[in-house]
Amino acid sequence: MDIDAWWGIIGQARAAVGDRADDRDSPDDPLPGALVDVLAVLEPADIIDFYVKHIEVTDAAERYPLMWASFLIEGSVSGDGFMDFRDGLALLGRETFSRAVADPDSLADLPVVVRMSRDEGGWIGFEALSLPITDAYRRVRGETDTLRAAVEAAIDGMTRPERPGGGTWDPEDDDAMRLHLPRLAALFLD
Repeated sequence: MDIDAWWGIIGQARAAVGDRADDRDSPDDPLPGALVDVLAVLEPADIIDFYVKHIEVTDAAERYPLMWASFLIEGSVSGDGFMDFRDGLALLGRETFSRAVADPDSLADLPVVVRMSRDEGGWIGFEALSLPITDAYRRVRGETDTLRAAVEAAIDGMTRPERPGGGTWDPEDDDAMRLHLPRLAALFLD
């Protein structure tokens, strides 16, 4: 599966839920279910390819500046927390994702981020994009063992980042955050 097809599937799921596509905080968040529905019309091999491409996409966002942006926005960061943030960021669509990887401070433009800065609700992170993918595969095949085995085999052949790339700084240093992420710092620190 090429990157355009991958982002096209994300776009189809986002289009299906309309204006509810940008916030993962809702208890009845419709986007994961819409993604399952879009994926479940594919062949099992295509769902496997989607899963593997998901790993490649989120690995591309394994960057310290984006990690520190997630620290400001979501209040803490751990390995799992940053993975959830990148999964949720992917669900925001190609344009938002690409812009955020290139310039994490651009996340200050998102209405959900502004609401979060005001403690008015909202959330970007999504715990395990693998879950709707697995649900779609189960719907198509009635099992997930073959999915798991295929993804593990694909991951074994991938070169994955050992640690985040990009320049880093101390995320607990407010002055450094203001220097590197001025717009986000203005929302969350000032």
